[in-house]
Amino acid sequence: MTLIAELLISALLVVGALFGLVGNLGLLKLPDTMTRLHAPTKATTVGVGTALVGSMGYFLVFQGTFTWHELLITLFLLLSAPLTANLIAKVHVHRSRGQETRPPSATGAPWATLETDAQAAARQDGSAADQS
Repeated sequence: MTLIAELLISALLVVGALFGLVGNLGLLKLPDTMTRLHAPTKATTVGVGTALVGSMGYFLVFQGTFTWHELLITLFLLLSAPLTANLIAKVHVHRSRGQETRPPSATGAPWATLETDAQAAARQDGSAADQS
C-alpha cells in the first residue's frame, strides 16, 4: 500500500513540477501579453494544485493527519488565478486597442471601465430623451 501511495504522490509532484516548468518557459518565450498570460495561469492552477494535492496525500498517508491549510490554498488558487487572468486581459485590451477597435460589449454600451458614472447617467438621460 505504501509503495502505491509513494508512486502516486511522486507522480503528482512530478506533474506539478512539469506544469510549473512549462508555465515559466511559456511566460519567457511566448510573443505577446495575451498568449503569455495563458501559460502562468495554467501553471498556477494545475501545477501548484497537483503539488498541493500530492503534499496533502503525503501527510494523510504517512503522517496520519489531514492538512486543511493545503486544501484551502488549493481552493484559493482555483478561484483567484482565473479572476486575476481576466483582469489582466481586460487591462491589456483597454491599453492596447482604441475605442473603435475594441470588441462590442454585451449591452451595446461602452466598456464599463471607460465610462464614468456621470457619463453613464448622461448617456442614460440622452437615450431616454431620444425615445420620448
